[in-house]
Amino acid sequence: MKIAVVGATGLVGSEILKVLEERNFPVSELIPVASERSVGKQVAFKGKSYSIVSFEDAIAAKPAIAIFSAGGGTSLELAPKFAEAGITVVDNSSAWRMDPTKKLVVPEINANTLTPEDKIIANPNCSTIQMVVALKPLHDKYKIKRVVVSTYQSVTGTGKAAVDQLFAERAGNTDAPKVYPHPIDLNVLPHIDVFLDNGYTKEEMKMVNETKKIMGDDSIQVTATTVRIPTIGGHSEAVNIEFENEFELPDVVDLLSKAEGVIVQDDPANKIYPMPLTAHGRDEVFVGRIRRDESQPKTLNMWIVADNLRKGAATNAVQIAEYLMKHKLV
Repeated sequence: MKIAVVGATGLVGSEILKVLEERNFPVSELIPVASERSVGKQVAFKGKSYSIVSFEDAIAAKPAIAIFSAGGGTSLELAPKFAEAGITVVDNSSAWRMDPTKKLVVPEINANTLTPEDKIIANPNCSTIQMVVALKPLHDKYKIKRVVVSTYQSVTGTGKAAVDQLFAERAGNTDAPKVYPHPIDLNVLPHIDVFLDNGYTKEEMKMVNETKKIMGDDSIQVTATTVRIPTIGGHSEAVNIEFENEFELPDVVDLLSKAEGVIVQDDPANKIYPMPLTAHGRDEVFVGRIRRDESQPKTLNMWIVADNLRKGAATNAVQIAEYLMKHKLV
């Protein structure tokens, strides 16, 4: 299958190439795409070098699928051009997520809603993806009323420049370019994306709105506080879930243990719980610290960790492509 990767030189684009290779996706021809200034540069895939091509050349090559990770502006401008050429776009940006005419897909949850007519498919926000993978089996059994989530998000979610800022500060270089309004090393920023009129950030409202859309249930109430911390392995989340129905903890653990894409790491006596360091480079969502909220009934606390560049972006997009291929939707 002919595959284009748009934004192939970025952090997520590089990860997409790695995931395609690791999962042995049947790529008959790779078409790496980036901005004009990157055309002609080389990227490696399966031991070969490929030249970056322009958007026009990529469309002319007629790939079956184009996986976009090039920012919202680029997606808004170019995804429709690819789609008009009959190419199915899987888009990693926020551009199409809340468009009522576009599907917002986490394969473990709602890939079965996809049809051949879906030419632009949105990949959700990284912090939303890992949370809903863990929430869905619980919602199916106990029906979620309300979710309170606080995130601890890796600098990799901002991109390479943010990683550079962290390590420059760690090395004592205070003159290095900054992408954050404050130092990030030895610090915590309760500020991801821009602030909105309601006092929440755009990232926080993404978690609110995307969760309802992916789960297909507008009755789920969600409130979020999203925080940037100086880690690089993945995003972590403290999640408090109130259900309509009563639950037993062993049943919750059993459900999560059997859920697709979830690994339970919950053995506090042996200091086993999910961490970014151990989730790094993995495709699964890790869940631990599973315990009853003793302050109110029918309420559960969990700790959820996943590699945001993998399951939170690249892997989820590749899984969508795998589903499209397996079910002959492209």
